[in-house]
Amino acid sequence: MLIDGELVEAVSGAEFDNVSPATGRLLGTTAAAGAEDMLRAIAAARRAFDNTDWSANRELRKRCLTQLQAAIEAESEELREELIAEVGAPKMTTQIAQLDWPLADSLRYPTRLIDEFEWERVLDGGGLFGDRNRRTVVKEPVGVVGAITPSNFPIEVILNKLGPALAAGNTVVLKPDPNTPWNATRLGRLVAERTDFPAGVLNVVPTPDNDVAQLLATDPRVDMISFTGSTAVGKQLMRLGADTMKRMFLELGGKSALIVLDDANPAKIVPSAVGVCVHAGQACAATTRMLVHESLFDETVSTVTAVFAGVPVGDPIAPETIVGPLISARQKERVLDACEQARRDGAEITTGGGSFDDLPEHLRGGHFVQPTVIVGVDNSARIAQEEIFGPVLVMLPFADDDEAVRLANDSAFGLAGAVLSGSYERGMNIARRVRTGAFGVNGGMYYGADAPYGGYKNSGVGRQCGIEGFAQYLETKTIGSRPPRP
Repeated sequence: MLIDGELVEAVSGAEFDNVSPATGRLLGTTAAAGAEDMLRAIAAARRAFDNTDWSANRELRKRCLTQLQAAIEAESEELREELIAEVGAPKMTTQIAQLDWPLADSLRYPTRLIDEFEWERVLDGGGLFGDRNRRTVVKEPVGVVGAITPSNFPIEVILNKLGPALAAGNTVVLKPDPNTPWNATRLGRLVAERTDFPAGVLNVVPTPDNDVAQLLATDPRVDMISFTGSTAVGKQLMRLGADTMKRMFLELGGKSALIVLDDANPAKIVPSAVGVCVHAGQACAATTRMLVHESLFDETVSTVTAVFAGVPVGDPIAPETIVGPLISARQKERVLDACEQARRDGAEITTGGGSFDDLPEHLRGGHFVQPTVIVGVDNSARIAQEEIFGPVLVMLPFADDDEAVRLANDSAFGLAGAVLSGSYERGMNIARRVRTGAFGVNGGMYYGADAPYGGYKNSGVGRQCGIEGFAQYLETKTIGSRPPRP
């Protein structure tokens, strides 16, 4: 762990196993923080914020973040192998959002904002007290941020939290997902060994104990929680943080819709559908509901079913693999149970719906689920409403654009979505009517460190990345002053 500038074991000496989701075999162990370790990390972050010049020293922040960027780049190939091993991420995903995309700009963009952001502005006029009254709006860091990150895209989420939080002048206690701790502990080592970060500015505290993790939400010395994960846990953190009125950024689950209009380019339909299979469907923005115009529905179901049956599944190290393992045996059972419940509810599973019996010997302890296509349900079915977090696509027909929008919006979630249409204007009209935080038109990509990302409704509170995400980590102060007469 990294606590108060030192690389340390847990006070108790406790460790927990890091297990490969692809093989079920032990990769190694990680220090398991107890309450004493977490409280020490919180105290260090509080002290670093209150007693050092980190929050005010912009040049120091730029230098440290630039050093961290260079340090990660120097070990990027080792980090890539680590992500494939502990996340089960197919190698091809590390060349996009799993590693290469965030490495390109997740730290660089907020580092630029240190110079470019409008930290202060003076309001026009003097308000109620005339021209001699000056009102200055000042942006200041929130304070101590508790960052809690998931297992599916761990380094991507971590960098997109650390970049703006640290660039804005906050100190951070990072609690990574216990299924994927090593990418975070690697960052902790790089900070300790290769940067000038003051002690306590960044602390990395892995633990499998939820009670220890929850100290971030209840300790009054923590000013903000930045969480990416399930809606259920996000709601729990919001409840726990209420007593100390913590600022909350919550990027939560989704059940996003891909709308295929009757004039869609047929060549784009199947690649868009297969996106649900990438990384075994473990992506909160995956368009796991496919709404298809009724004139195209039967043909599209037939084509997508055939393609899903042949999507490459297997060892995540293989360059051709699209579907790797789910992160844990528990998650595998959850996905299989959801498919079986859908079948009991009357759904037709046109392909998939089970695990594999013919995997190579070294993968038989892994957590693999077949790419699955489900039809024969309406949008109210559990399988169409609940986030499954697996390679499972539900296909639903619609009659016209209004019904497509209604179905897309008929969800407790509002994270992302997409539309395919031969008309740019028609696609953009759909995008503006669907209530989600992000949306793609004809394959357009909304991702980037400069683009705000987050959800409506049960998909979260606030935004990550962009100016909006940077401002997430800032407080606003208005100062009224009366400058001396000239």
